[in-house]
Amino acid sequence: MILILKPNISLESTEYKTLEAHLQHLTNIEYRVHNVQGASQTLTEIYLIGSTSALAIDEMKAFRAVANVVRISEEYKVLGRHKEDSRGTGFTYQGIEFSQDTLNIFAGLCAVDSPESVETMMKALRENGQTCTRMGAYKPRTSPYSFQGHGPNCLPYVFELAGKYGIKVIAMEVTHESHIAEIDGALEATGRPTGVMLQIGTRNTQNFELLKSVGRQQEFPVLLKRGFGITLDESLHAAEYLASEGNHKVIFGLRGMKTNIGDPHRNMVDFAHVPVVKRLTRMPVCVDPSHSVGSRHRSSDNILDVMHVTAQGVIAGANMILVDFHPNPNVALVDGPQALRLEELPMFLEDVRICREAYEKRLANAS
Repeated sequence: MILILKPNISLESTEYKTLEAHLQHLTNIEYRVHNVQGASQTLTEIYLIGSTSALAIDEMKAFRAVANVVRISEEYKVLGRHKEDSRGTGFTYQGIEFSQDTLNIFAGLCAVDSPESVETMMKALRENGQTCTRMGAYKPRTSPYSFQGHGPNCLPYVFELAGKYGIKVIAMEVTHESHIAEIDGALEATGRPTGVMLQIGTRNTQNFELLKSVGRQQEFPVLLKRGFGITLDESLHAAEYLASEGNHKVIFGLRGMKTNIGDPHRNMVDFAHVPVVKRLTRMPVCVDPSHSVGSRHRSSDNILDVMHVTAQGVIAGANMILVDFHPNPNVALVDGPQALRLEELPMFLEDVRICREAYEKRLANAS
């Protein structure tokens, strides 16, 4: 059961203290208190864990501190959709809305290789009206001898260039809890010219201690990629780890499933799960066409496979696109063969616009 308190209610107020005293005397029920920062107000949610079936909704609503009560009807307690649940499906960060109704594009470098590549990429994004990007500083690799990313050494110039070119949010993978402090420290040292969305990669989807650490901080939103060798249910429970620790600003990423059935693509494209995740949870859904396809092959119609796959996700209602570009893919240190070229950026953005328009027409047709 979830108790949603009245807006901006103080935890020191008499109304809250009365509710708290009642909760402390409930048998076989624990409770957790989380503050949810919205665009204009802070909401407090209390999660009751345990034998809550005997609790009457009207009884809990009778407390003056309580605005609404949600009976948990699905397995994903915090991020799931529940009956009579009017909570929103997203959040606002750095002035940008991320929800199940919006679409944001994060085109950029899978791995930062040089200040020159970063500046060229961000300049191209500004010229094409984009305010989000992806920049990999920490890169988990299959081989211990492969390039692992520049780590904290590249953060200052990445953040400074983001400020110079008006980039508001950078999606950046972290593989250890220490990376959160390094990112926060570099942002502080550079005057916080941009924002960061922490990314949990597919290899770390079930790294539960990392999930807890990322979930405990509530400044940075999180993009959680689906685990490449586990079920959708297992990956959604990984998202619950983040939310159960307090961070509700979670986007769920589909990046393809690891199986030879998907050959010749790098992974089996799983973008049919976009509407499934939106039905089961309140999370916005991201698609990663670059890591799904893994190449820059074109179909007989002269359209890149990456663009065809992106279209599948967008027309199914995706809310975010994470896609690899590079000024010179031939010299990229990570995933160069799948990176699109900067001259292809306008075409990619226009193709996304066409597909989003088609999705909106489908929405209107269904209403």
